[in-house]
Amino acid sequence: MAKEIIVVRGNNTLSGTVEVAGAKNSALKLIAAAILARGRCVIHNVPIISDIEVMSEVLEVLGAEVQRDGKGYDDHTLIVDTTEVDSYETPYELVSKMRASISVLGPLIGRFGRAFVAMPGGCQIGARKIDMHLRGLESLGVEFSIDHGYLMADAPNGLKGAHVVLDFPSVGATENLMMAAVVAEGTTIMANAAREPEIVDLANMLNAMGACISDAGSSIITIKGVPLESMHACEHTTVGDRIEAGTFLAGGALTGGPLTVKGISPEYLRMAIEKLREMGCTVEESVDSVTVSRTEPLRPVEIQTLPHPGFPTDLQAQFMLLAACAKGTSVITENVFENRFMFAAELARMGAEIVIEDHHAIVRGGRKLQGAPVSSTDLRAGAALVLAGIVAEGETRIHKIGHIDRGYENYVGKLCSLGADVSRELPYRNHRGTVRVSSEA
Repeated sequence: MAKEIIVVRGNNTLSGTVEVAGAKNSALKLIAAAILARGRCVIHNVPIISDIEVMSEVLEVLGAEVQRDGKGYDDHTLIVDTTEVDSYETPYELVSKMRASISVLGPLIGRFGRAFVAMPGGCQIGARKIDMHLRGLESLGVEFSIDHGYLMADAPNGLKGAHVVLDFPSVGATENLMMAAVVAEGTTIMANAAREPEIVDLANMLNAMGACISDAGSSIITIKGVPLESMHACEHTTVGDRIEAGTFLAGGALTGGPLTVKGISPEYLRMAIEKLREMGCTVEESVDSVTVSRTEPLRPVEIQTLPHPGFPTDLQAQFMLLAACAKGTSVITENVFENRFMFAAELARMGAEIVIEDHHAIVRGGRKLQGAPVSSTDLRAGAALVLAGIVAEGETRIHKIGHIDRGYENYVGKLCSLGADVSRELPYRNHRGTVRVSSEA
């Protein structure tokens, strides 16, 4: 609910076992990919979060039927029937809510040869321009124009395979290009492609639908185009969410744990795991779980965010929190999104000492955090602020929690299962301040 806040009463406790949901950043693109096949795709392990609801609404506007309550399936299975999709226009009212909605651009062009898509919205953490999406699709024969905030795309001579070199290994551009190129005539070779696990997951689903993609997960992806008519519906299971996993691991490192995260491959978090070890944590790995614990003070660290397999920008805020609690000075360099240090100001309200110099954050750790009213500046910052409240003295109230709901399923409930004192509440102000009128763990 938009008016709710999260209230954390610091108790420095997080231990036990938690299961991560399916990857938000993968599931959103898998839903979009279903546009390429007329039929009923069954996607398992789809998180119950607001971003998925928005993407589902986008597809429903296009003519698809999307439901979670299919006979014989649980709530984490999404059934996407695109048989009746007959529109290639997405409305501003939906697309402006979430940047990932731009992912329908590639599959719409693939299915209809054209698209009319509103410019995307989402977290305000940087320019995040879509120039690379457009230049890559232009290489395949797509012509673009912009009209009053809408992208108008048309491939008058059909999609043609091409050699495409991305300026930067953009995840979104790589995904959009893949989804269009699978039905292009000829072969597309994409160089400097993104290497994230979510790219591999999307390629696996597209291949199950009849596409011919090889070397996904490497910097050079080869896509042999197939006729659109040969694309068919499939059943697929979404990979675990490595960022949700990393968030809980940061929480375990923060309080000492031991905390086990299940449902994730340690290889998806290799750089984050190494940084946890550098900071003095013990990290144990299995095929599909990671356990973190700590008995000594956190040590300072140097971190640079980079595209996968580098340190993920989506874990930068969580590790800035760890650095703020470490004994010594850490330096965090943000190389992906220029505005992602907005989180530092909120953490400073709780007593952290952080100096921002261009795209570097100098974190002088060791100061005790104090509970305070703070606001989520983006999805990952919001999750990190809740963790900060767990180790802070007193009560922390986090506002604008809609950001958190975009990417974390039952975040409060999972934290409570690990021993945290956290609740969602409706604030009511009178002459004495805020009175709690509703609470949900």
